[in-house]
Amino acid sequence: MPNVVLVTGVSRFLGGQLAARLAANPAVERVLGVDTVQPGRDLLRRMGRTEFVRADIRNPLIAKVITAARVDTVVHASVNSHSGPDGRATMKEMNVIGTMQLLAACQKSPLVRRMVVRSTSAVYGSSPRDPAVFTEDMEPRDLPSSGYSKDAVEIEGYVRGFGRRRPDVDVTTLRFSNLIGPRIDAVLTRYFELPVVPTVFGFDARLQLLHSEDALAVLERATLDAPPGVYNVAGAGVLMLSQAIRRAGRLPMPVPRSALSPVSRFFRSTRLVDFSPEQLRYLNFGRVLDTTRLRERFGFTPRWTTQQAFDDFVHGRDLRPVIDPERIREVERGVGNLIARLR
Repeated sequence: MPNVVLVTGVSRFLGGQLAARLAANPAVERVLGVDTVQPGRDLLRRMGRTEFVRADIRNPLIAKVITAARVDTVVHASVNSHSGPDGRATMKEMNVIGTMQLLAACQKSPLVRRMVVRSTSAVYGSSPRDPAVFTEDMEPRDLPSSGYSKDAVEIEGYVRGFGRRRPDVDVTTLRFSNLIGPRIDAVLTRYFELPVVPTVFGFDARLQLLHSEDALAVLERATLDAPPGVYNVAGAGVLMLSQAIRRAGRLPMPVPRSALSPVSRFFRSTRLVDFSPEQLRYLNFGRVLDTTRLRERFGFTPRWTTQQAFDDFVHGRDLRPVIDPERIREVERGVGNLIARLR
């Protein structure tokens, strides 16, 4: 059981909510939440006795925070999956340079005994040559060459190096599948909230999703007491992209691959959804994970399946069908009656 836990990225959903859970645990002596901006008022209230520290993990001064507070457990939850208004260069700096500085700070501290890293299944990439399911020991068929996926590959490389230099530290890397849920704001949730959802003509990706509450639960378990290692984390089962669009009551808009770039630029310009090339590849081919190691070695089974997580998102966000289902049934009955008369 950790005594002093430091959580990065507490101004965002996962980091802030994890800090709140840890602060509510009387067995944890102290919780420090680190970020460059202060969490919103509601999140700050939920975080309870968490001590917020405004700090940039890209700055070597983070080492002083870890040493002065006698931190023994570090949860790196601030890895960012989309560039936002600051651009790709800032995102890469925060992800890669920030991780390097954080690991260097942890390496210098003899008190650090546990490191938990939020990673992503995007390290496997998405391609037409992918296996049916990815296990933790598999390498991507096409190594990610840009964006968040490439950042995650580099981050995991630095984390492995840290583990070799500090074998006394238990290192846990959690490769989350795409998160979804009524309380989280992500690229995928914004995508399915569009009234007309662009898809790639001729493709129907397999989606495996993780409920945001399951993501929090597995982070909490990894922080408190769980065997170290690398783990795929995802809900059971898959949804085809076409099925997900129907369940959300949206209208699909098949787009030729040649038109994807201008369509994605349009959505970026409206700030509705920030489509990156890697996200477009994911919507082409999808990605499915084997979670046997998570269940059998780590001892965690997600509460929500992929379908249940998606349905909870739809119901929680109160997504209404773009076209009234009763109107569709009326049209179907009319067409059926016409065909019957023609016969």
